[in-house]
Amino acid sequence: MKTRIAILGYGNLGKGVEAAIAQNDDLELVAVFTRRDPSTLKLHTPGVPVYPAEQAIRMKDAVDVLLLCGGSATDLPVQTPAYAAHFNVVDSFDTHKKIPEHFAAADAAARAAGKISLISCGWDPGLFSLARVYANAVLPQGKDETFWGRGVSQGHSDAIRRIEGVLDARQYTVPIEAAVEAVRRGEQPVLTARDKHLRECWVVAAEGADKARIEREIKTMPYYFDEYDTTVHFISAEELARDHAGLPHGGSVLRGGVTGFDREHRQSIEFRLKLDSNPEFTGSVLAACARAVHRMNREGMTGCKTILDIPPAYLSAIPDEELRAHFL
Repeated sequence: MKTRIAILGYGNLGKGVEAAIAQNDDLELVAVFTRRDPSTLKLHTPGVPVYPAEQAIRMKDAVDVLLLCGGSATDLPVQTPAYAAHFNVVDSFDTHKKIPEHFAAADAAARAAGKISLISCGWDPGLFSLARVYANAVLPQGKDETFWGRGVSQGHSDAIRRIEGVLDARQYTVPIEAAVEAVRRGEQPVLTARDKHLRECWVVAAEGADKARIEREIKTMPYYFDEYDTTVHFISAEELARDHAGLPHGGSVLRGGVTGFDREHRQSIEFRLKLDSNPEFTGSVLAACARAVHRMNREGMTGCKTILDIPPAYLSAIPDEELRAHFL
């Protein structure tokens, strides 16, 4: 039985989800919902209909899981609880400090509807979250650090584009190499957000826009830029298209710890990603999570979940006996 998936939002992430579904025989894309004119969208999957977003709820009985591909700044805080009242949903909400309140809103809606809302799935939060939990469980006496980049943050870029007077933007998260190497050497330094990363912003402003105001709003934006050294570069749309068209990303989770009765042995764990396409990789995680959500809901589970609640086998299309024979 295939999992019938619909996509809400056909930007970079939505396209990445579509590409991921095409690589999984047990997943089927049945619809795309958009706030744009549906006639302007050209999907890669033949025969899949595109509908206005406001028509989504009419199709709830034809969809097993709705993947929400909007931005974390303003879309998902509204969309996830709203659609969790009608669908099993998966989102990639990535504002770490706001996850508890996002979880609570999604949980209430999903439990009332008898559905599952799986939030904050991708690679961080997501796979990196798993790496942190596994590393902490195995090395309880230790310290971990997470570094992102160098790469384009979709959430931060989207947050910049929401500022009045901004036509387009790319935000690069850049790890400070001296901090990374200190952690790899096992020094366990005390690092602030500012010590670990820089943020570089490349912004296309509308003609006549107040660039000083835009730069100030970027650098003081809570949860996104206010805790970092941030540089803002204003460039033309042509320069952005020429020099910043790609969406690479990546990063590392590192944990150093000690074992032994006298804590005499130093141990280290590192989980690392290097991505040519952030949205395609994130879309691939969302697709695997959709498979898990469908299975969990069929088994009677409801409410809000995170990737920490999913048994690893539920993410895979490979039968359990094959997983045990070849992966264990």
